[in-house]
Amino acid sequence: MTPWYRRKGFWNLPNLITLLRVLLVPAVVALVWERPGPAQAAGACALFVFAMLSDVVDGWLARKWDVQSVVGAFLDPIADKLMVLAALVMLIPHGWVPAWMVLVLESRELVIAGLRQIAVGEGMVIAAGALGKFKTAYQSTALGFLLWHYPVLGIDAHSVGILLLWVSIAFSVASAAEYGWGFWKHATRAP
Repeated sequence: MTPWYRRKGFWNLPNLITLLRVLLVPAVVALVWERPGPAQAAGACALFVFAMLSDVVDGWLARKWDVQSVVGAFLDPIADKLMVLAALVMLIPHGWVPAWMVLVLESRELVIAGLRQIAVGEGMVIAAGALGKFKTAYQSTALGFLLWHYPVLGIDAHSVGILLLWVSIAFSVASAAEYGWGFWKHATRAP
């Protein structure tokens, strides 16, 4: 008999890890609600990094055990986007991230999500490109540094985070253009 954590369906370990990521969002928000000191910032950073690493683990387990599910495919990107959106928005009032950067990054997410919905409705399959994966990697790393914020071991975490966020924005815009172009090519070929 297959153990519960490797079963197909909702109740398996990869889906529970994804749910844990969703539950960590309020914890990160609480830690940065008021202008956090170094201890709260380090805690928020640690939870955020744990959440981003757990995203890799749950996907790997789901593929390894062949327990990918519709629920997992739905929840996984939502958990990631909730965590990133919450972290970005909570840093704006502290002046740790400019609002326009958050607007650019989140607008891209909304546009791509909308295009994906249209593509699915039209029976189109547009694979995620490497640029989007680079965007995610730089954005997550930037947010780790930005949540830490305070200098550590002679490194200005905030400045490193802003620099990486600029790189993330460049990949974000480039990947949106790539995705939009792929959508346009598929859409103009459709009868």
